[in-house]
Amino acid sequence: MTTYVLATNHVDTSAVLCDYLQSRLAADDTVYAVNSLVGGSETSSEDVLDGEEALNVVSSRLGGVAEVETHQFVRGNDPDEDVLSYAEEVDADELVIGIRKRNPTSKVVFGSTAQSILLNANVPMAVVPLEQVD
Repeated sequence: MTTYVLATNHVDTSAVLCDYLQSRLAADDTVYAVNSLVGGSETSSEDVLDGEEALNVVSSRLGGVAEVETHQFVRGNDPDEDVLSYAEEVDADELVIGIRKRNPTSKVVFGSTAQSILLNANVPMAVVPLEQVD
């Protein structure tokens, strides 16, 4: 039995991460799909709906293969904080995230949730390239 935490923020990201994870899953595995939004004025109702749709993709794609739970957090934390603390809370065996290739300037100016997760995670990770996701 393996416990995965899959971090997503978009339906296309969910689809790519599910494609990666589906062949690795067994019936007794658990997938916790999480989406994190800061909340307040930084989060629109459209952001909330997009997050719910991203989580629904995981449920529909992986629900017949393993146990799937979805969680959308809107509690004032940065997404990396929510993902890492939740992975610790459920004692995840593996964290699954997607990354996009970015140039050095955008890394400095905009920061990176994936980079923060990579640098601070205390569990094994699968990092899935998202080149095909816009």
